[in-house]
Amino acid sequence: MSYENIVSLLGSEAEGLLQYESKAISKDLIHAPGPDFVDRIFAQSNRSPQVLRSLQQLFNHGRLAGTGYLSILPVDQGIEHTAGASFAPNPIYFDPENIIKLAMEGGCNAVATTFGNLAMMSRKYAHRIPFVVKINHNELMTYPNKYDQIMFGSVEEAWNLGATAVGATIYFGSEESSRQIMEVAEAFERAHQLGMATILWCYTRNNAFKKDGVDYHVAADLTAQANHLGVTIQADIIKQKLPENNGGFKAIGFGKTHEKMYTELSSDNPIDLARYQVANCYMGRAGLINSGGESKGESDLADAVRTAVINKRAGGMGLISGRKAFQKDMKVGVELLNAIQDVYLANDITLA
Repeated sequence: MSYENIVSLLGSEAEGLLQYESKAISKDLIHAPGPDFVDRIFAQSNRSPQVLRSLQQLFNHGRLAGTGYLSILPVDQGIEHTAGASFAPNPIYFDPENIIKLAMEGGCNAVATTFGNLAMMSRKYAHRIPFVVKINHNELMTYPNKYDQIMFGSVEEAWNLGATAVGATIYFGSEESSRQIMEVAEAFERAHQLGMATILWCYTRNNAFKKDGVDYHVAADLTAQANHLGVTIQADIIKQKLPENNGGFKAIGFGKTHEKMYTELSSDNPIDLARYQVANCYMGRAGLINSGGESKGESDLADAVRTAVINKRAGGMGLISGRKAFQKDMKVGVELLNAIQDVYLANDITLA
């Protein structure tokens, strides 16, 4: 996809997103992704040579190889949203081999999915594309539904099936979040001991985070603090939803804030909102990958490109987009993944 096509897909937002110059957190403070990211950032850390090699494997695969950016296909919705609801639009994805094929055909850096999916296809594909094993889930069979992430397998078994990285979710703000933090922190420590990279889904979850008709689960201040907790337990890469608003702490009336969080460190511009998320990932030392969100049909391509532009210009490390790709014909899904990657390959799209 050409730069002109990207401009066309952004429509009326094109100038505002592509020409915006941030007056909030300076781009000079951001540790931006690049070909030397592992050497420049992680080689200074406590990560072992084995972890550095795993991180480099992630960065050196697919169409974005050598750029420092990531395009990951995540398919854990079979558990998180039920398999029927997730795969009914294209039933071929009940078969885990097709999930891996989509990631490979789509030029992704890695495929992130469940223990069962990756274990079933391990010997055929573990050496052909980096595996990210999702080690915990929110199972939706308990009625009434409860929102809790529980472990589905061991870090050792993820290593045994050839994983390059493990992924986990914490519902920050939920009743069970303290236990989840301790479980995932322990799991990430073990993953690093075994030489695997770590990716954390840093989601906020509490019914009180919705107030006066506004959903603050996607507020820049709340999601950014979730990110900061995530990098504190040594997540190498943070997965987070793109922020849609701000001022969650103030609206809900809890937590500690500083007025400069809202007046100087951010603004109403979506790039500044996302940059505040990056800032809370140690100014980008831990990479921020934003999620692609649900499939909405015809607008998916434009929505995905918009999210990629915001993430890249904010200083993020890429996109982890699933439903927009796998709830379609595979050819169309590949085209959408390639369009996302084209944003990160476009030299004209730079830090704001």
